[in-house]
Amino acid sequence: MAIEFRPLIPALGAEVVGLDLREPLDAAGIETLARAWHRFGVLLFRDQQISAEDQKRFTRYFGSFQLPRGGPQRNNEILFIGNTEVDGIPADIPLGAMQLHQDGAYGDRPTKASLILALELPDRGGDTLWASLANAYDTLPAAVRARILPLDIRFNFDNQTTIRDLATWRKDIPDYTHPLVVAHPDTGRPLLFCNRLMADAIVGLPQSESDELIALLNAHIERPENVYQHVWRRGDFVIWDNLATAHGRTDFDPNQTRLLRRTTIMGSRPIPYRDTVTVAASAG
Repeated sequence: MAIEFRPLIPALGAEVVGLDLREPLDAAGIETLARAWHRFGVLLFRDQQISAEDQKRFTRYFGSFQLPRGGPQRNNEILFIGNTEVDGIPADIPLGAMQLHQDGAYGDRPTKASLILALELPDRGGDTLWASLANAYDTLPAAVRARILPLDIRFNFDNQTTIRDLATWRKDIPDYTHPLVVAHPDTGRPLLFCNRLMADAIVGLPQSESDELIALLNAHIERPENVYQHVWRRGDFVIWDNLATAHGRTDFDPNQTRLLRRTTIMGSRPIPYRDTVTVAASAG
């Protein structure tokens, strides 16, 4: 059966029809999926009955594994996400809703991609949201794009405090500074690198101006036409581009089980889009 791609919303995402991921892909099939993934940012495969080994094999088509950091599941290519135990080990990730973010934005090499299989789900809630950071950049007013191109942004990862909260500041909170506009490593497309959960400050701007600009950018990223909300079904398998999209989660009843099986692909240091523009202008 030929592979078919059915867009989820105009801004991002496609359902892939015609593949059983228990079967290995040949080079042509892998290339077809890679091109679609770069185009859509999120690929959804319904009704997959894949094993952990199948998931690992599929993950390798797109890059090298990023192993979970710390905890009892360290040095394992598989990470379970949820509110239950697997083989006596608690699944990872806290309960409740989670704001849009990019995994690893607070480090030097943000995650390239994540892949998730839905195993057990609550009756409702626990949906995943994805926002296109390529479309977000493209639809910004030209004056805003020009303003943010030379800027850098600092991220941190602490759900309880902010970096500016000096009374509760902890030196072990990871943080890192990246360009506010990055170039996609495979396509060169400009991406707005910002999110509500982890963005802390625009480097070099007064605090009030930084807060105002971050709020403006996050509101733009989260415009309804830019966000796809996925209501999971058991057997759904999704791969998403962590640099080209931001993702989040809606709340769900903690008394009901939500369990996902995840693999993660190692990323690289983001490329400032301003550098690619300068190179292109020089070459022209």
